[in-house]
Amino acid sequence: MKLTTTSQVSVDGVMQGPGAFEEDRRGGFERGGWATGRFDSEVGAFIGELYQRADAFLFGRWTFELFASYWGARADSSPIAAALNRRPKYVVSSTLSDPQWAPTTVLSGNVAAAIGELKAKPGGELQVHGSGVLVRWLLENGLLDEINLLIVPVLVGQGQRLFAEDSSVIALDLVDSRAFPRGTTLQVYRPAGRPQHDG
Repeated sequence: MKLTTTSQVSVDGVMQGPGAFEEDRRGGFERGGWATGRFDSEVGAFIGELYQRADAFLFGRWTFELFASYWGARADSSPIAAALNRRPKYVVSSTLSDPQWAPTTVLSGNVAAAIGELKAKPGGELQVHGSGVLVRWLLENGLLDEINLLIVPVLVGQGQRLFAEDSSVIALDLVDSRAFPRGTTLQVYRPAGRPQHDG
């Protein structure tokens, strides 16, 4: 399976709490919901199609619990809910022992090896949504195949950013790009190793 990530980020790189004010208040964040007013029907259709492409989902613990409480309670009320509730889910955690959102498998111990085994299975996409800490770890460990950035035309000014200031320097190849009517853009990248510098 191809391991892909999808993140909604502001122009200044914030990924925290895009969907609702109360979604993620960690660190005193008070600007939640910054993405909702900028989306349009084409963005919504794209996101629904994206979830339908998944053969399985991979989460960090915090995002898993957020999604479980929201999408897990919605049965098959939308294409997103149907995909999330029916398809296999994997959550990286050293403390979660009994996930209630079926079908879910907890990955602990040698997580890189476990993810490598998942990637070796036949299929389409193993998708990561949100899960910023996990995304950064996957990128640092050379496990990501593709990065989808939905860049929302908003400057948030505070909050957790997708890429930390101490991240490694990694080149990205742009493989697709799309603009939506209200200004959100999709940028699809493939990691391309360390960039080559002149001099």
